[in-house]
Amino acid sequence: MDSRCKLACLIAAALIAPAAGAQAYPAKPIRLIVSVPAGGTPDLTARLIAPAVSGILGQPLVVDNRGGAGGLIGAELAANAAPDGYTLLISSPGALTILPHLRKVPFDTLRDFAPIGLISSGPFLLLTHPSLPVRSVKDLIGLARSQPGKLNYSSAGNGAPNHLAMELFKSMTGVDIVHVSYRGAPQAVADLVGGQVPIGFNSIAPMMPHLKAGRLRALGVASLKRSPQLPDVSTISEAGVPGYEAANWFGMLAPAKTQQPIITRLSEALVTGVRSPDIQSQFIALGADPVGSSPAEFAAFIRRETERYAKVIRIAGVKLD
Repeated sequence: MDSRCKLACLIAAALIAPAAGAQAYPAKPIRLIVSVPAGGTPDLTARLIAPAVSGILGQPLVVDNRGGAGGLIGAELAANAAPDGYTLLISSPGALTILPHLRKVPFDTLRDFAPIGLISSGPFLLLTHPSLPVRSVKDLIGLARSQPGKLNYSSAGNGAPNHLAMELFKSMTGVDIVHVSYRGAPQAVADLVGGQVPIGFNSIAPMMPHLKAGRLRALGVASLKRSPQLPDVSTISEAGVPGYEAANWFGMLAPAKTQQPIITRLSEALVTGVRSPDIQSQFIALGADPVGSSPAEFAAFIRRETERYAKVIRIAGVKLD
């Protein structure tokens, strides 16, 4: 074999190797980092979608809960992992699109991650204690305007998505409702149910028992379409705050520089899993809208969310404790 033939063979081998490697992916279990402790909504989302994606890929997705620092610990681990498709991240807005506006974080969301897909989005619900004399969004706005600075609302903490949901509501309606920050959702919900703090935003599914028991009242859904779980509850947008939206979302990402064929393979598996009827019905039961977006759509979504939260945080002057 002459030198030219050898060179041609080497070039061909070099071109074929990456493609063959991508076709063989995945060849071993995939670590799925979830940036909250077991039991939280991101964890439930991961454990709901992981078996479906595993079945499509032919390899298990092993959930690895790495909670702490508002999701930063898990996100940093994922950002620094080898970009080989064997370490992925499931995250909600906090660590990726909110905290970077409030403190220095050890990664750049837009630079250090490769979006795979938006899994689901669950609108927040505007809630009041029954003792508050309001039955609609318009009632609440009217009462708040008549008593500026007199009403309080609870949240899971400064910078939490439900904190920013109310700050967005305040900025769009011009009302003055005072923030009461808690160290997590359970404490905030407990005082909302107890009537100590009569207003708050929260996800739909965990509030359903309180609504059915009459311990809380639902005023509006923070999406542009009504929730299948609460078809009689108007959206906040149609109830007098046009265009208002606030949701808790969950998406899958890989470390930046992960090869495009791997991202495509993961995206196809994720979309197929999310859009299966069984998975869709389970997400709807959790009060979430199953999405299953493309990597490009998810990347654009993250950019929009980053810009939106930056604006809300700036207008509200939000600071961490």
